[in-house]
Amino acid sequence: MRNPLISILVVDDAKFSSVMIGRTLNQAGYTDIRFASSAAEALKSLEERPAGILLADWLMPETDGLELTAQVRQHDELHDHYTYIILLTGREGDNALAEAFDHGVDDFISKTTMSEQLLPRIFAADRLYNTLIRLIKEKQLLTRNIAALESHNQVDPLTGLGNSRYLKQMLIKNIKQIESRGGTLCYLLIGIENMASLSKQYGRATHKELLRSIARRLQQLVRPLDVLVRLDGNHFALITRVGKEQEYSQASFKRIYDGLNNKSFKTNDGFISVKVGISLVALNAQALPITDEQLIHLAAKQLPNSYSSGRIDAVRLTLPPLQ
Repeated sequence: MRNPLISILVVDDAKFSSVMIGRTLNQAGYTDIRFASSAAEALKSLEERPAGILLADWLMPETDGLELTAQVRQHDELHDHYTYIILLTGREGDNALAEAFDHGVDDFISKTTMSEQLLPRIFAADRLYNTLIRLIKEKQLLTRNIAALESHNQVDPLTGLGNSRYLKQMLIKNIKQIESRGGTLCYLLIGIENMASLSKQYGRATHKELLRSIARRLQQLVRPLDVLVRLDGNHFALITRVGKEQEYSQASFKRIYDGLNNKSFKTNDGFISVKVGISLVALNAQALPITDEQLIHLAAKQLPNSYSSGRIDAVRLTLPPLQ
């Protein structure tokens, strides 16, 4: 079905040719027709308002139709649009056709038969453009829906643990809880120092298998109410709270450190050992105010110390000394 309101931009340095094309299109029922006498003028017109169909002469002074096509395609990419481009040419043969298509042209019309070809080609472009625009709008809607879902997603699909978004939410919640109820909040950043080299040695599939295995072991090592997340390909994180009267110590988390470092993981490539570091940031209400971002940054800053020392690196924020 034709769309008489589709925007058509005619680009031709020959005024007579433009007038003839415009008259033919008007007689066919098209009402939104613009004209440009050069590529520069055409690009300016497209900046002001996009076109559905661009009908341009191949041979023009300064910038020809192929160069104009390249610039229009860049413009389309920036504005998530598609312009159906038809070139008018006196060139004949398969080589001309191949050259036009290689440069992103959708169709071209021979000037020697333009009176017979113009309207059928425009009608075809009209139908195809409407289909393309519908597909672009459907893609935009799908992209927005995926972004909306992603903005609410709090689960890591690889391991089933929480993700970084969930971590931040739970840190904020736990900070508020120690402010109102007391107790101690412990945030642990768990890094696999040699994961990059293991991934390079064994490949991506084994990397994912290791991450899933580490996640399962961590779930066995932590308490049921602890918050465990995977941050990325090298890092996990843990949030745990200790009651007001309970004691805690760096040794409380040694089982996690030893459980990851001292026992290898079974994979399809055999048993693989990982080198893990853990940084611990512990705080109570006296350390407030503090933000989730500050906690995350502090733990990340301290993690290299654990790698180099071979033990958990702990930071105390207005707390009794760790035992």
